[in-house]
Amino acid sequence: MRGGGPAHYTGSRVQKHSSLMPTSATKRALIAIAVVVCVAAAGAGIYLYRLHRPLAGSSAGTAPDILSQLPAGAPAIAYIDVAALRKLQGSQLAAMLGLAGADPHEEREYADFVRDTGFDYARDLDKVAVAIWPTSVPAPSGAPGESRIMAIADGRFDRDKIKAYALRSGEVVTQGAGSFYEVPGNPPVSFAFLSPTRIVLTNAKGLSILTTMPGASEQNAMRERIERVAGAPIFAVARTDTLPNSFYANFRNAPQFENLARSVQGLTLAGQPDGDEIHVAVDAECDSMKNALELSTLLDGLRMFGSMALSDPKTRGQMTKQQAALLMALASRVKVTNQNKWVRLTLDITPDMLAPASPAHADPR
Repeated sequence: MRGGGPAHYTGSRVQKHSSLMPTSATKRALIAIAVVVCVAAAGAGIYLYRLHRPLAGSSAGTAPDILSQLPAGAPAIAYIDVAALRKLQGSQLAAMLGLAGADPHEEREYADFVRDTGFDYARDLDKVAVAIWPTSVPAPSGAPGESRIMAIADGRFDRDKIKAYALRSGEVVTQGAGSFYEVPGNPPVSFAFLSPTRIVLTNAKGLSILTTMPGASEQNAMRERIERVAGAPIFAVARTDTLPNSFYANFRNAPQFENLARSVQGLTLAGQPDGDEIHVAVDAECDSMKNALELSTLLDGLRMFGSMALSDPKTRGQMTKQQAALLMALASRVKVTNQNKWVRLTLDITPDMLAPASPAHADPR
């Protein structure tokens, strides 16, 4: 018994320990697996959240008050804060935009206009907002097939000179309790002073277009798009979900392109000057994540294909050096990203890309 006791005891400890060790190792493995699963789940959750949340506006901000007087039913609007751009005095960009002071070589016709009206946009224009109805989109106060444009501008105006200039060929028209000036031409122009520092102009006959009001859903959709870019001194917003079928006729031989074009519900553009460059972001809002992903893939593919095509001397031989350089810059610098239902194109535009080709730089071909 004594001889067998220790042996039995030792065997029991060995048996006991051997039964515990596998359990402990199993627990450690399960804990490790659980940690890996949690980390993977967290990563997937973050990825899915980022993928499904709306893409942040490129230059979010509050809509300028001048936009409140535009007809809110317009399918496209644009805005430029000229006063902010004028502060870039001395930069190449300001010179390209004609805001660097009087050009001694400016056209005689414009010089005469400045003399007769006392208005020079480079000096006197501060802000301008434009509402646009393309030819293919029915517009109020317009004949079928006619495009309509309305602009509201803030600045310094010599009202007496401008009125006298308009009455050389135009007339004063009374409309309700107010009046406006109508000047014939191609196109004709109707305008009125809304205040000493604000003027409204349109190529529509009369100003009844100002009273056009959209439905609530249209107004909210445009307001949301505007707020995505209203922090930029240059921006534009357009609805594309009401375009007529004739617009898509150009894609009839490419069903995939037509489907993706129809999926785009709206476009926004924001331009943010930075020294001699303008940071530009263009967002396309699609009707589904699937179409947004397909559109971004297609655009990125076209960008790479264009870059390869431009590397061929034969392709470049059909363009001026300036055109080839511009297209190459666009193909190499444009970045395409997508998130949720949005596709974004970003590009930094330099003065070299905006400058027209001069005779010294033109291709000799």
